[in-house]
Amino acid sequence: MTDDLPRSPERVRETYDRIAEHFAETRHAPWPEVERFLETVEGGDLGLDVGCGNGRHVPGLAERVDRVLALDSSRGLLAEARARLADEGHSYALLQGDAAALPIGDSRIDMAVSVATLHHLRDRRTRIEGLRELGRVLSPTGLALVSAWSTAHDRFEASPDADVGFDTTVDWTLPGGETVPRYYHIYAPAEFRADLERAGLTVEEAYVSSGNCYAEVRP
Repeated sequence: MTDDLPRSPERVRETYDRIAEHFAETRHAPWPEVERFLETVEGGDLGLDVGCGNGRHVPGLAERVDRVLALDSSRGLLAEARARLADEGHSYALLQGDAAALPIGDSRIDMAVSVATLHHLRDRRTRIEGLRELGRVLSPTGLALVSAWSTAHDRFEASPDADVGFDTTVDWTLPGGETVPRYYHIYAPAEFRADLERAGLTVEEAYVSSGNCYAEVRP
C-alpha cells in the first residue's frame, strides 16, 4: 500500500491496544441484530466470535453452544474481555489471532459471529480471505452472522446505492481529547454481498440495519 491509512494488521492492532480500555467502557450491551440471530439459530458444540472486542457477545453465544472461542488481534481488548467474562461462568477460550488466518481447524464451528471486524481488514483480497476462513471453519450445517459498516450509515455522504464502497479513517476520541484514527472499509451493500459470494459462502439473508451491512451465511 502506498497510502498513509493505518490499515496494516500491525497498525490496526496497535490502534485497538491503545484505545482498548476506553473502547471497552463504551461497549456494554450486545447488538440487537446479534441477539436476534442467536435467538433463531440452532445450538451446537463450538461457537466462534471473530473480533470479539471486550467480549460482550460471548455470553449470548455461550447460551447456545457448549464452548466459545473468542478471537481478537488486540491483546488490550482480550484483557478487557477476560476481565468482563471472569465471573460469567461460561466455557470459553480467548485467542489472539488474525481474522484472515483463523487458528482453528476445518469444519469445527457450529455458529459464529463476526461483528464490526471485516471492515478493518486492509484490502479487498484480505477481506475475501477472511470470509473464506470463516467458511472454512464452519461445520457443514454451521451458520454465521457477518457485519460491516455500510455506505447507508448516516455518518457518510456516499450514496447507499453505490456499487463500491470506500476506505477512510474514523477517529476515536480518548478522555482528554486525543484522537486516534481507525481504518475502515465502508461497504456498499452490493459490494458486501459480492464479496461474500466471491468467498464461496452461501448467503441465507443479507440486509442493512442501523447503518451496517449484515448477512447470515453458510459454508
